[in-house]
Amino acid sequence: MRILGIDPGYAIVGYGLIEYDKGKLIPLDYGAVETPAKLSTTERLIMIEKGITDIVTDFKPDEIAVEELFFNTNITTGIKVAQARGVVLLSCAKLCDKLFEYTPLQIKSTVTGNGTAAKTQVQFMVRSLLRLRETPKPDDAADALAAAICHAYSAQGIKRGIK
Repeated sequence: MRILGIDPGYAIVGYGLIEYDKGKLIPLDYGAVETPAKLSTTERLIMIEKGITDIVTDFKPDEIAVEELFFNTNITTGIKVAQARGVVLLSCAKLCDKLFEYTPLQIKSTVTGNGTAAKTQVQFMVRSLLRLRETPKPDDAADALAAAICHAYSAQGIKRGIK
């Protein structure tokens, strides 16, 4: 099963593609869609939509795992991230009918065994589980790979998909 993990954001949308076969995790690709701060909100959302559409079209994942939004104290930033996440979900749903969402707690628990794990712990486990030489950069790509790993390990458990 080919799984695309996505860590939604406004400035950076991380993505990570893995193959999950008979309990084995194989990293295929990872990276980010980045939007320049100088652009308008609309222009940035269009860039995110195009970037995600290109990624899903190119990689043709069987299933997509998207991290749910974690609200911080900055409501203005939170609204823009929520808008970007909406664009990500819509873009993915148009191209793949198996779309799943996981909370940060679920992802951290699955990947590290600790729902309150620090970002460095998640990155260490992503690197270890995927047998990578280096920690994926940017951090958003590592988070996206963690979402994909979470889905791979949770695929037989509780699914909250659109289909």
